[in-house]
Amino acid sequence: MITKPDKNKARQKRQKRVRAKISGTAECPRLNVFRSNKNIYAQLIDDVKGVTLASASTLDKEVKDGSKVEQAEAVGALIATRAKDAKISDVVFDRAGYLYHGRVQSLAEAARENGLKF
Repeated sequence: MITKPDKNKARQKRQKRVRAKISGTAECPRLNVFRSNKNIYAQLIDDVKGVTLASASTLDKEVKDGSKVEQAEAVGALIATRAKDAKISDVVFDRAGYLYHGRVQSLAEAARENGLKF
């Protein structure tokens, strides 16, 4: 019998490996990205206190319809503006085991263009 590898399980293994090395603080929070089939979510997380400082997703009203890559760019710009409102400029990028390609890449580049440093 041929068994197909579970992509999400492999992604979670990569995610755990990276999370052991990076963590966010109040001054430099972790920019976490979660990508589902329909939506993309971004959070600024302070791992010391265990709280979310800011968040944005495609479910927000500010994000307009379009292709998934365009929506990811809008989420990146939105998380950057919300980070500015919270007086955050430096972050640690956590791609959560996803490849730095497509939607994840466009979100990161839009966040950089709008003022986040990572």
